Amino acid sequence: MNSVAAFTALVVAVGLERVAELVVSRRNAALSLARGGEECGRGHYPLMVVLHTGLLVGALVEAWTRRPDTSAALAWAMFALVVAAQTLRWWCIATLGRQWNTRVIVVPGAARVTGGPYRLLPHPNYVAVVVEGIALPLVHSAWVTAVVFTTLNGFLLATRIRTEDAALTRLA
Repeated sequence: MNSVAAFTALVVAVGLERVAELVVSRRNAALSLARGGEECGRGHYPLMVVLHTGLLVGALVEAWTRRPDTSAALAWAMFALVVAAQTLRWWCIATLGRQWNTRVIVVPGAARVTGGPYRLLPHPNYVAVVVEGIALPLVHSAWVTAVVFTTLNGFLLATRIRTEDAALTRLA
């Protein structure tokens, strides 16, 4: 298997992981809304979906069209970071349990989660997003995708974190 094909398999695997996240997210969001939850920041959510889809598509398009040379050392180091980001993301999902979803939904009376990675960082899932946004494209030297995604994601995360912080002040 050549390096572009292996990279494609990795991106597809990450894409399938994202589909699994969306299944969990939709189930948990429905449960939260059924418990009287209120969604905040709905306006930026479609941009988030487009940007994260763009990361996967952009990385593939860049790898297949530019066919950049990729050193094994860079590829393996970035692959390790992708795995670490996925591990952190699923630690966040497991820690939040039924409260986790890809939207910002506040359920009245719910307690703020402060265990797991949340005892170390206020927004650990976004650390995973930032690391993945840099590392995944760089597994195959798709540096244009890494730079564009990271820049746009920085603006989006600023909005998202403000939205989440404001919503979290409403929790017990």
